[in-house]
Amino acid sequence: MILRIDHVSLAVNNYKKTVKFFTEILGAIPQYHGEDNNLKYYWETFALGDLSRFELIKPTGKGSFLDNFLRKKEGGIHHLVLQTPDIEMTRKVLETKKIPYFGYNNYGDPWKELFIHPKDAFGVLLQLAEFRPDDWLAPSYKMPEGKKWTVSRNNEDHNLTFANPGGGKVTLCLGKDEIEELVQDLKNLIQ
Repeated sequence: MILRIDHVSLAVNNYKKTVKFFTEILGAIPQYHGEDNNLKYYWETFALGDLSRFELIKPTGKGSFLDNFLRKKEGGIHHLVLQTPDIEMTRKVLETKKIPYFGYNNYGDPWKELFIHPKDAFGVLLQLAEFRPDDWLAPSYKMPEGKKWTVSRNNEDHNLTFANPGGGKVTLCLGKDEIEELVQDLKNLIQ
């Protein structure tokens, strides 16, 4: 029912200070961002390394859904986003197992979601969502359209980059001997 944890969402009061910490000290790379005027918040996703992502959210005015969460603290983990391949199947499983959910939204192909309240998920707000992960990544984090792998060489390094089913890509740096062994393994596989 769940493919993976897509990202962790952190709610913060001091957005600029938080962004500076994650980008300048830890090397996070901004991906996409948006604002919800109804719920009065701003969000931005960031990537760390090849596959890890997190989101920063901040209130944009009085009456934000984040007001209570941030009332007595600087910030903290607000929710986990879990990717599901089929939100309707997920709904049916939750209903069959009598797990309450709320906030079902279907925005079409880009995003379908529902939430499980912390009281029903051991103290953690869960956002279960159906989406294509690459739709939410900056172009530099994606494989070229239609490619599952690329190869490149940089001096003595041989780079083999694969598309990750969870979005983005992962690169392996292989030595000449490892490349030769991989080629032989692939030849053996197809014989």
